Amino acid sequence: MKTDLPVAGRKVYLKDYTVPNFRVLATELTVELLADCAEVGARLTFSRHPEAPADAPLVLSGAGLELLSLAWNGRALADGEWHWADEQWVFPGAGDEGVLETRVRIRPDANLALEGLYRSHGLYCTQCEAEGFRKITLYPDRPDVLAPFRVTVIGDKASCPVLLANGNCVARGDLEGGRHFATWEDPHPKPSYLFALVAGDLACLEDRFVTASGREVVLQIFTAPEDQDKCRHAMDSLKASMRWDEEKYGCEYDLDIYMIVAVSHFNMGAMENKGLNVFNTSCVLAHPATTTDAGFQRVESVVAHEYFHNWSGNRVTCRDWFQLCLKEGFTVFRDQQFSADQLSAAVQRLEDVAFLRTHQFAEDAGPLAHPVRPESFVEINNFYTLTVYEKGAEIARMLHTVLGAEGFRRGTDRYFADNDGRAATVEDFLDALGAANDRDLVDWTPRWLRWYRQPGTPTVRAQVDWRADRRELVLTLSQSQPALAGHPQPEPLPVPVRVGLVGAEGELTARLAARQEGTPDGTNEATGRDFLLLLSEREQQWTFSEVAVAAGDVPVLSLFRDFSAPVNIDYACDDADLARLVRHDGNGFNRWAAAQTLATREILARYAALAAGAGEGGPAADADPAPGVLADALAGIWPALADSDPALAVKLLELPSLGYLAEQVDVYDPPRLHAAREAVLAAVLQPLLATLRDILARGDMLRPYHYAADDIAARALARTALDGLALLAPDEAAGIAAEWLATSPHMTAEQSALTLLVHHRLAGADAALQRFHQRWRHEALVLDQWFATQASRPAADAVEAAQALLAHPDFDATVPNRVRAVLTQLGMNNPVAFHRADGSGYALLAAQIREIDARNPQLASRLSGVFGIWRKLDAARQTLVRGHLDALLAGTLSPDVRETLSRIRGEG
Repeated sequence: MKTDLPVAGRKVYLKDYTVPNFRVLATELTVELLADCAEVGARLTFSRHPEAPADAPLVLSGAGLELLSLAWNGRALADGEWHWADEQWVFPGAGDEGVLETRVRIRPDANLALEGLYRSHGLYCTQCEAEGFRKITLYPDRPDVLAPFRVTVIGDKASCPVLLANGNCVARGDLEGGRHFATWEDPHPKPSYLFALVAGDLACLEDRFVTASGREVVLQIFTAPEDQDKCRHAMDSLKASMRWDEEKYGCEYDLDIYMIVAVSHFNMGAMENKGLNVFNTSCVLAHPATTTDAGFQRVESVVAHEYFHNWSGNRVTCRDWFQLCLKEGFTVFRDQQFSADQLSAAVQRLEDVAFLRTHQFAEDAGPLAHPVRPESFVEINNFYTLTVYEKGAEIARMLHTVLGAEGFRRGTDRYFADNDGRAATVEDFLDALGAANDRDLVDWTPRWLRWYRQPGTPTVRAQVDWRADRRELVLTLSQSQPALAGHPQPEPLPVPVRVGLVGAEGELTARLAARQEGTPDGTNEATGRDFLLLLSEREQQWTFSEVAVAAGDVPVLSLFRDFSAPVNIDYACDDADLARLVRHDGNGFNRWAAAQTLATREILARYAALAAGAGEGGPAADADPAPGVLADALAGIWPALADSDPALAVKLLELPSLGYLAEQVDVYDPPRLHAAREAVLAAVLQPLLATLRDILARGDMLRPYHYAADDIAARALARTALDGLALLAPDEAAGIAAEWLATSPHMTAEQSALTLLVHHRLAGADAALQRFHQRWRHEALVLDQWFATQASRPAADAVEAAQALLAHPDFDATVPNRVRAVLTQLGMNNPVAFHRADGSGYALLAAQIREIDARNPQLASRLSGVFGIWRKLDAARQTLVRGHLDALLAGTLSPDVRETLSRIRGEG
């Protein structure tokens, strides 16, 4: 029989967790890849869990399996001895221990969901996180069941010369009929979600790495043969990650071989399967001719992230899926640290925060808000969210801030040692950090646990009392938390607050007088320019004395330096004070943050003026904006900063995104907000026009490609300069863009020029698109950029462009990367088009979600999230969105999509 029975969406609750009835002592699999199917034989050794009831049945998960045979301790099982309960195979007669032998048949070629074992373009591949292993064989498919795996893969030697699985290869050989086998053994107990298998015709780049203890590890990256020249950067990133993890966290690799496989058809960015990482090609392939700087940086970051999972996720895994942040949030923090060490720490931090505040804060404020550790779910796939990853990383960062680098390392050493080979919880993580630093766990763990349990973004309000006669500043901080559904009475959180004081000429020294309650452990007095406070109650107060400020000057508070906590900040800092921070703050992040606040104020003022102009008697909508405070502040410092710190200079000219600005207005009109943003940007750039031309005259974009921080910053500065020129002198910019396209020595120059021509509608854009397509149509990832450039053009007719792209001969709806290049770009990154007043953008996405859901629910569910902002829109747009949501919910949907849309609609 087949187990593809329809399963109703059922809510699972953290509070209902119970241990598994049985443990798996050993897992032995034989996977035979046949012409039109695959047959999987499993031999599983079970013993009853000591905490399980004596009469509890053996319960295994299975979905879409054709059962060919079942035997318990060598005896075939009759139909009446077991039964199905939805996707659960139940066997009451297991006793206390035994061996279950099964054989099942599955259809990898028909698996368009790309979950479990599937075959695409001749390549067999698996994706088992979160619950895909049950589509391969019967198994207790839950993360708290760990076992060593021995896997034999059998396939046709001509079509599948490469046979890979987790662990070390212990045997291989030829079989009759042109077939062969490979046996892989992973001695480290792991849950089923970390299982991996890949088989096909692949080329391999091989290298070696010598660990801190002197062991030699073989490193291999497998790709399609034509992509082998694009793997060197990933290999170098892997080796750098391995060394960094040894030095920073004492984590050494533990197998004889480490493998990465690049796959074109993959729902995720990458997957950390033990010893055999499966990557989306976009996260492993990089070459100067085909990959931009952003692509190189993404490869470096993702390779590091998946490698770091070897300890924070694999050796120590999650007890249940509610603990997903335990591995993902912690590992995102680790990969952010790594990336900061490789390039610019300040720029890495502000890029991370810009992404967090634009996307995760919006998630926290919308219908998809949930705790970092959710308390329930219908489909766990829907909780691979920015809250789990990005806010989870911020919690780890706060703990690092409070404990210090050495204290955090003591804590993670203890965490890895105490939980090696175990399925852990958030409480285990917090206990280890606290115990290693002599914290009172009765207070420490419950207090920090609030960050994981309470949804929403806290707000910290700052009030300053400057006592000039005493040169003393009294700072009062208070915190509030939104009361969201299920959490009506949020408790105060521990909030680390890094602060400094800035005078008219720069940073000021001060003394934080006698140690006050709430400051971190340490000396009783601190004198300096940078202070760390810990706000742990609803309101606390600190006094800074001996402030070294000039007579008559009033110091300005530099608050939440490096964004020391993921909070909204309520601080009545006027425009002049913000301009002072832009000019003089010694903290690069807070210079950027002050500029962002000024830009936001000016954009929102312009937005209000445009809205008033749309009504009778209002100001003209096309009135030229007067230069604002931000333009004045930047005009005085930006030219010099472009020479001394070009990476930071670039970021200071990147105004807040529409996604971030949308959360700052009561009613979101995307085209009007875009117009306001463009007007303020033009006002900021106008005084810098001569400097922009000087930067472009250097020719940095057309120099040979080197992946290094200084070179990346120089190219980013040139791109920023050309983009600014396109706004102020479009014909001049078009000429330079044409030169970049004609002589580009690398994809960063080519893609920058193409995007500029298309997005600004400059002369030559259509011809450039045609030439780009002709040149790169056989490079899938480059062609994805071609699709994305058109779908993301901020103009209303991008909806028609997207419709045409969906019908283009090179569009392949079965490739997630290609789908995202059009639909995610339109829905998420092009609000001007997606929120077109006639609703055509909504209609297009709704129709595509319905179609995609039939074959790939995970992809469709993620696309559905673009509707999450609907309650911020005007009444007419809300009505249009509601109509599409209701129509979708009235039809047949996967549990993945139904859960997402129901929560967006307000029904879940």
